[in-house]
Amino acid sequence: MATRKVLLTVVGHVDHGKTSLLDKIRQTAVTKGEAGGITQAVGVSIIPMTTIQKICGSLLDAFKGNLTVPGLLAIDTPGHAAFTSLRKRGGSLADIAILIVDINEGFKPQTIESIEILKANKVPFIIAANKVDLIHGWQYDKSKLLMQNINSMNTQMQGEFEKKLYELVGTVAEHDLQSERFDRVEDYTKQIAIVPVSAHTGQGIPELLMVLTGLAQKFLEKKLEIEETGNCKGTILEVKEEKGMGTTLDAIIYNGQLKVNDTLVIGGIDQSIVVKVRALLEPAELSEMREKKSSFKNVKQVTAATGVKISAPGLNEAISGMPIRSCSGKDNDEIEKLKQEVQEEVGEIIVDCDECLGVIIKADTIGGLEALRNLLQGKNIPVSNASIGNVTKKDLSKLESLKEKDEFKAVILGFTIKVPEDLTEQVNGKKLKIITNNVIYKIIEDYEKYLETLKKDIEMRKLSKLVRPCKFAVLKGYTFRQSNPAIMGVEIEIGQIKTGDPIMNKEGKQITTAKSMREGKENISLAQQGKQLAMSMDGVTVGRQVDEGDFLYTDIPEEDFRKLKEMKKHLSKMEIEVLKEVAEIKRKNNPVWGIG
Repeated sequence: MATRKVLLTVVGHVDHGKTSLLDKIRQTAVTKGEAGGITQAVGVSIIPMTTIQKICGSLLDAFKGNLTVPGLLAIDTPGHAAFTSLRKRGGSLADIAILIVDINEGFKPQTIESIEILKANKVPFIIAANKVDLIHGWQYDKSKLLMQNINSMNTQMQGEFEKKLYELVGTVAEHDLQSERFDRVEDYTKQIAIVPVSAHTGQGIPELLMVLTGLAQKFLEKKLEIEETGNCKGTILEVKEEKGMGTTLDAIIYNGQLKVNDTLVIGGIDQSIVVKVRALLEPAELSEMREKKSSFKNVKQVTAATGVKISAPGLNEAISGMPIRSCSGKDNDEIEKLKQEVQEEVGEIIVDCDECLGVIIKADTIGGLEALRNLLQGKNIPVSNASIGNVTKKDLSKLESLKEKDEFKAVILGFTIKVPEDLTEQVNGKKLKIITNNVIYKIIEDYEKYLETLKKDIEMRKLSKLVRPCKFAVLKGYTFRQSNPAIMGVEIEIGQIKTGDPIMNKEGKQITTAKSMREGKENISLAQQGKQLAMSMDGVTVGRQVDEGDFLYTDIPEEDFRKLKEMKKHLSKMEIEVLKEVAEIKRKNNPVWGIG
């Protein structure tokens, strides 16, 4: 067994300095005389412990030379989707993360998304409070370490800095996490360390690397044990088209070795992909991966943990985030076993259960799908179907069938996917609900808002079928017809009445129903508070059962009364008063009316 480097990922909002931070760590290493100390593999920067020791200097004295962690493997594949592709069976590929936050701007949508995914995957992280150099009046003395520099500033400057820092602590607390400035952390298992940094000047980078090393040394030692020899295990970071090479994979190998001519087994949506490795490529020394000009060198094999570009025929169907395994290819049973292994792993994320009641989720990568599913699981939101790619006709037919069973679950939640134009007509025509966003937590937020609206809509639909509380006056001098049916002018004092509703007098006796209503020249089916209208009533004669000047009420059935009490948040205060009035009238004849 060997100890591999710590897999580190840097996450956060666009423009908060993720790339700048890693670039600055590279430059700092070079200026400290460690030229070549940081090498690059595809999608990762390899930072050995000797380089960290040179950058940190005396800050590592506390470890008294007992450093067993061999260094860091900083995953710096650009793009937000790469973060959600950092996966392996049972959790995240990253051992630890840096959440980078602009101390002047605070949390932004992708900051929140990153923190939620880190929490869902149980990835320990520290916060780099970046751009301290942009705080008004900030001074930077290269000869001093971070805390010496801060303590040497005037009181006003320190106050401004502390204010921004504790605004950050407050925001972190809103996500049910405790945090503190790194030098004030009492318990690293309960508090997240915040390290003030400047990716521009390099201030705070030694302290950031010190805290990372300390956490890795203390909490990750067992997790870092790997097999250096034997077949590899890895994950696809990105699928890319390379000029002259066709489709290639940028992958991270986190266990074992991968060699040229090995058979590679890749997880697929329906079935695994089996290819033969034609070439393994690494960037030339210190070349920048994000630049297209970067040149590659061929290598015969790579050993965990590292990043590598894989060239092989037949990679067109490969998807980022999928698991990969290697073998010599000489044993068919071994290939079959690996195919089963990768498909089982994929099957933990891709779900197809037509009998289940749950939302339908879609994403463009397996990692994105897993991240969305994990966050939904954390909110106890069940999933009936989880698949890769844009919305299909099959998805819409599933959605329609779900709608018949449970309106609350009849939703497609999509992360970085689209609804094809030819399907929008069907979606709109059948009023199907699809929520998509490029920020995962926004999808869940929008779904929760939709549920609130839907719940209210359903309650209002139920409410519309009930006999609502209503008190109205029979107007004097406005009898248009005495009987068969009686037609009188009325004014709705409180509440509302609809055609067909039963009507009682003030003694609680049902005398008639609202047969029809007319406002001006229009027939109406609903009359609300403040309206004056003509109402026709069957079975009554003006002067006998009803008189001009009488106050009448809707005769609320006992079952409706109980339901109205449950939904009284949708009734006005005056309607609630009339409800009480009706109950009092009814209980004169039946003391337990509407109770229970």
